[in-house]
Amino acid sequence: MTLTQALQQSAHILSVNGIEDSYIEARMLLGHITKLSPVQIYTRTEQTLSQEQKGSLHELIERRLRREPTAYIVNHREFYGIDFYVDSRVLIPRPETELLVDTAVEFSKNSTYLPNPLLIADIGTGCGAIAISLALNLPRSKIYATDVSYSALKVARLNCEHHKVTRQVTLLQGNLLEPVPEPVDLIVANLPYVRNSELENLSPEITRFEPRTAIDGGKNGLKCIRQLLEQAEEKTSPRGCLLLEIGQNQEKEVVPLIYRYFKKVECKFIPDLNGIKRVVKVTF
Repeated sequence: MTLTQALQQSAHILSVNGIEDSYIEARMLLGHITKLSPVQIYTRTEQTLSQEQKGSLHELIERRLRREPTAYIVNHREFYGIDFYVDSRVLIPRPETELLVDTAVEFSKNSTYLPNPLLIADIGTGCGAIAISLALNLPRSKIYATDVSYSALKVARLNCEHHKVTRQVTLLQGNLLEPVPEPVDLIVANLPYVRNSELENLSPEITRFEPRTAIDGGKNGLKCIRQLLEQAEEKTSPRGCLLLEIGQNQEKEVVPLIYRYFKKVECKFIPDLNGIKRVVKVTF
């Protein structure tokens, strides 16, 4: 079986079983077992697979048909142009969360009145995607990355070591801001914001495989965000900033919640590419 045949057959199997972007996913699985780049897969059309590779590809296709996310199968996810190791201990980073990083980088670079080094807290770090992206783009910053899950922090440590930011990023286990040892200039948080009633409508890839604690935001989706706001005042420096990722149509509930805890702040919503108000920026 040639690479071209393997790619076409795998894509067809995935497609008829309801897997979206079947051609892209088939290419990722094929690349994983052959260690070839997408360009190599497309250019080495007549290269054949060994029996071992054909068996491995069949096993990966079977896992995908059971709706295991491809990112977990290949232990890889690109985020903000950076490669991250992921497995079922952590939420898979989403493209929309890159807006959170963009906003944090913009705030940090444009706020000349802030101290140097800039102190940042990434709350609910998971695999460390946000913290590491900020570390690489803001090399003079110091970042605390917290997570309540010890197993998630083990994944984050692997990624910190791979990207050589262990001196810049300090991993802390605990509830939200509680383990952060000092006030910070910028708090960045992608917390669970899916409402309980919406969980059953999510794809099997999410409900069967991703950590529920990283998704479930409680009755109105704002349980963790409310807890963070309760802790934020004493952990935020004067003229600091809080950036939160929120779900679709949650802005009307978030604003009064923010003003319940903070009277003199400015709130601004930043839309994603689909026009959804995805990031709320709170400046103190």
